[in-house]
Amino acid sequence: MMDINIREGRPEDMPFVLDLIKELAIFEKEPDAVVVTVNDLVEHGFKEPPAFYIYIAEYDGKIVGMALFYYRFSTWKGPTIHLEDLIVKQEYRSKGIGKALYDRVLEFAHKKKVRRTEWVVLDWNTNAVNFYESTGAVILDDWKTCQITDQKTAEYLARK
Repeated sequence: MMDINIREGRPEDMPFVLDLIKELAIFEKEPDAVVVTVNDLVEHGFKEPPAFYIYIAEYDGKIVGMALFYYRFSTWKGPTIHLEDLIVKQEYRSKGIGKALYDRVLEFAHKKKVRRTEWVVLDWNTNAVNFYESTGAVILDDWKTCQITDQKTAEYLARK
């Protein structure tokens, strides 16, 4: 039997993390969307205060997954956490690794007394949707995620 180990991420893990991020982008049908670099991850994740927190999943001593999250503040709820990405390498899925990462993030949130943990899941990722709902999470169908890129921001501001 192989062991799952969940631990805090370290700067030297960031090349593996970037590989996981790229694998997720491919899974989510956005293979060319990743522009973040290892240097970005190290610079922003290991400064004071850190821009994000990260847990690394090791399976039989090999890095196979991660969960990256950060604090937010809700005008309705107060302190919250946003789970940006939870990734497990495809060949290691269905072994409890994703659940172990998810559990660790929720344990962090509970310990820090945040009032909500939130994330986004693609509607076609039914395995993830079903898992999250089984844990008591509510999938909000009536809210839409909005994003604007740095390029579109500059274009918009130039028109003012």
